[in-house]
Amino acid sequence: MKHVFFDIDGTLWDFRSIIPESASRAIKMLQSNGHKAYICTGRTPGYITKPNLLSLGFDGIVSGLGTRVEADREVIFEHIIPMDIATRTVDTVKRYGFRSILEGPEYLYMDYEEFKDDPYGQKVMRDLEDRRRSLSDNYGKWRISKLSCDSTGCDKASCYKELEGDFDFVEHNDVVVEMVPKGFSKGTGIAKLCELKGIDIKDTIAIGDGANDVDMFRVAGYSVAMGNGAELARNAADYVTSALNEDGIHNALVHLGLI
Repeated sequence: MKHVFFDIDGTLWDFRSIIPESASRAIKMLQSNGHKAYICTGRTPGYITKPNLLSLGFDGIVSGLGTRVEADREVIFEHIIPMDIATRTVDTVKRYGFRSILEGPEYLYMDYEEFKDDPYGQKVMRDLEDRRRSLSDNYGKWRISKLSCDSTGCDKASCYKELEGDFDFVEHNDVVVEMVPKGFSKGTGIAKLCELKGIDIKDTIAIGDGANDVDMFRVAGYSVAMGNGAELARNAADYVTSALNEDGIHNALVHLGLI
């Protein structure tokens, strides 16, 4: 039996949150053949709500870059940022001019005024619906696992230096960075699930497309990058499949002999 971990954005679905029919069929075939399928994402549970995704019937979810692990509909591991660290971090990134989204198991916290003119911020707010809470109005009351920031025009190096004792930083491009509690990643999440469920890490396969997928590529028994993925991910993977909208998931699972 193989345990296959799928990233969401750029891997399972595109920027419109559309999952190719070939990917849906392939995952169901994978499970019918006796293998397990998991989500492994940087998103926290508060931002994993789309019915078209959850209806695929995954066997578990590694979320928040390894800060939460679910298997068989049960939360088996969770890390929440202590409130003193959370408030100090929010105050620090704000002082440097970062615009932040705080990400937790139940809600995401962001201020409308900061993102009202930002296309991605508008998409996040639409997608979240009642899962969004005001960051400022709930100051010091957050329950969060990580945060994402827009650092446009900011002194990133100085900010990182102040926070490096508590966080690792995953830069997706010049201005978007995920701040993750020190030592957590998609890779540690996969390892934790394997530890707690008695799975041999050699029997895991990781499929992704982005910078934050490289850590799970290093941990998993085998790794696959999407053809549309970032160069960093493609260079780190054992195999590069076709693009998301060119039956990438289906073709990867065929290549691996799983369907």
